[in-house]
Amino acid sequence: MAGLAGGGRVRVMGVDPGLTRCGVGAVEGRPGAPLSLVAVGVVRTGADEDLGTRLVGIEAGIERWLDEVRPDAVAVERVFSQHNVRTVMGTAQAAGIAVLCAARRGLPVALHTPSEVKAAITGSGTADKKQIGAMVTRLLRLSEMPKPADAADALALAICHVWRGGPQHRLAEAVAAAKARARTGTPPPGHGSGARAARRP
Repeated sequence: MAGLAGGGRVRVMGVDPGLTRCGVGAVEGRPGAPLSLVAVGVVRTGADEDLGTRLVGIEAGIERWLDEVRPDAVAVERVFSQHNVRTVMGTAQAAGIAVLCAARRGLPVALHTPSEVKAAITGSGTADKKQIGAMVTRLLRLSEMPKPADAADALALAICHVWRGGPQHRLAEAVAAAKARARTGTPPPGHGSGARAARRP
């Protein structure tokens, strides 16, 4: 994993699902503001392992990433049917593991289609992986393109989710703000000087 970035912005972890290579990447930012890299890498499993073992490995890897990155939301690629049914089945199973891991922690989860991510990052819903990697490198001001492509795709998912700024993003912002208030002891908005905090029994 790359080093963590600082700041109080919303943190989103993207997951590009796959059985052999599951790309994972996290960024911090908000719509209309510069983005920062938090971490990027790949969760790998052996092609010679049985399915159950591979899924357990992916779950363990995603859990480690969630522990390390501590995102406010998770974005996962929405899987569509392809010509290779076996491949898409494995991808869908890996995606389900990522959604499960996030939901188990109460994190907001968003599913973004490949064309949606491509359009958000490059302006074209038909962009290839090289174009996506180049734009991710530029947007995050990296010295080199993230490799393999699965890692760059995961960062693209995270960037797309930050930029969308939809209800799930606003929820993530609220969660981040609540965490910040808890750390500093600042009362939530609307609590004036005359307000009295409720005491727990």
